[in-house]
Amino acid sequence: MTSRSESALVTLRRIMHVTDTNARALARRTGLTLAQMIVLEIVAEDDRSTPKEIARRSGVSQATITSLIDKLEARGFVTRRRSEQDRRLIRVTATEAGRTQLANAPNPLYAAFSAKFEALPEWEQLMLLAALERVAGLMNADQVEALPPTEEPRIAAV
Repeated sequence: MTSRSESALVTLRRIMHVTDTNARALARRTGLTLAQMIVLEIVAEDDRSTPKEIARRSGVSQATITSLIDKLEARGFVTRRRSEQDRRLIRVTATEAGRTQLANAPNPLYAAFSAKFEALPEWEQLMLLAALERVAGLMNADQVEALPPTEEPRIAAV
């Protein structure tokens, strides 16, 4: 293994460690998985979201989204309603409890990364995105869902 490939793998392990640590802390504080929190954020941003749109935005299958929405609905954080314009469509809406949960559950790593990334010039954002997509391909992760369907919090919220 070359020095550069070793350095790349060490950097990837550091990134994975930080993200895993952040996800565990979020689960301890909220009782929600990172996947559930991301879905709740998407729904709270747009109360007209359909499961298909939520799946597209979060990078997972509709089956995974259905499971995540089921869990959020069981906890009273979202509701499903049929569209009045097109009865075939289901709209997912954040409840007041869901919005409160979001307000009380900051995700410092996600917020810090997003703020720093958005502050970069557009060319650099595109370059980083291309590099990350290339790394995902090198690791055979380019076709893997972004949010694991079985992710569960290890410690329930108090």
